[in-house]
Amino acid sequence: MTSVPNCPLCDTDGGELLWRGARARLILVEHERFPGFCRIVWNDHVAELSDLSPDDQAWLMRLMVAVEQTLREVMAPDKINLAAFGNMVPHLHWHVIPRYRWDTHFPEPVWGNAQREADAARLAGLGKLLPALRTALAPLQDLR
Repeated sequence: MTSVPNCPLCDTDGGELLWRGARARLILVEHERFPGFCRIVWNDHVAELSDLSPDDQAWLMRLMVAVEQTLREVMAPDKINLAAFGNMVPHLHWHVIPRYRWDTHFPEPVWGNAQREADAARLAGLGKLLPALRTALAPLQDLR
């Protein structure tokens, strides 16, 4: 595996490791305001999707769609946000974030300004879905 010193995604998993495959790993980001927030991290240190071979690009897109579908089925969000910035950490990774009209930042991005206070009861309800989400995401490590 190609890694770069002092890269946080080379040095650590970046959250709760759900699984690590030959090409990528799936992380459940520990964020109390956005339960189900996942990060797909390419194992080798590359900065851009275009750094990958066409086969790897296609596989990564299939994985992203599969994670999105699983989040929709288990967490029932109003919307899924997909993001691949890499401005702060130039290591290829995708954020797959379930969003709800009532969440603290909706319709703004999760990195933007909060629009309202957190709804503790609703967040607790989503937190109860995380064991089922972990179970549903596990088979994706065998995605071909």
